[in-house]
Amino acid sequence: MFTGIVEAVGRVQAKPTAALPVLWIDGGKVAESLKPADSLAVNGCCLTVTQKEATSLRFDILEETLRRTNLGGLDNGDLVNLERPVAAGSRIDGHFVTGHVDGQIRLVDIRHQGAEHELSLERRKDWETVIVPKGSIALDGISLTVGITKEDRFSVWITPFTWQATTLRTRRAGDLLNVEIDILARYVAAQLGKPLSERL
Repeated sequence: MFTGIVEAVGRVQAKPTAALPVLWIDGGKVAESLKPADSLAVNGCCLTVTQKEATSLRFDILEETLRRTNLGGLDNGDLVNLERPVAAGSRIDGHFVTGHVDGQIRLVDIRHQGAEHELSLERRKDWETVIVPKGSIALDGISLTVGITKEDRFSVWITPFTWQATTLRTRRAGDLLNVEIDILARYVAAQLGKPLSERL
């Protein structure tokens, strides 16, 4: 379980490919406390460390992960958001994030207003009931609050701290971001889609 509070930004050392689905990243200080078999969220995707060399971490990537997330589109040198699992008894500063990415969503526009930044993203039809104003959403592993929603898009506001502490500062219109729908919204939507007799 994660919280969507990015601890550090890592750098891709070797990108995964269909022929060699292995990802190597330099995890910096975050890597110091990790060992093989530990979990780490990379751009919001929960991965297992399979090898460690100094601060370099190796992850074996499943075909489904390459298809569903933006990890398959990484290039060497790209930056990625990193978060270790939350420890039992720790404070939850973001929201509950499982690390199970639902898919990707396109960044439509970025507007800079003073020190703040507004990201406008496409709003997929199949997610319109679970992406709602003031609801939580994880984008590339970052816990954010949904702002305005329209028929075909929605917005999130980024604070100066989050802008500088994550990969969002490197993003451009047209980029694909990993999305994890709020788990509470998912369960509510699933229950409301059932007959009353099946909800109890």
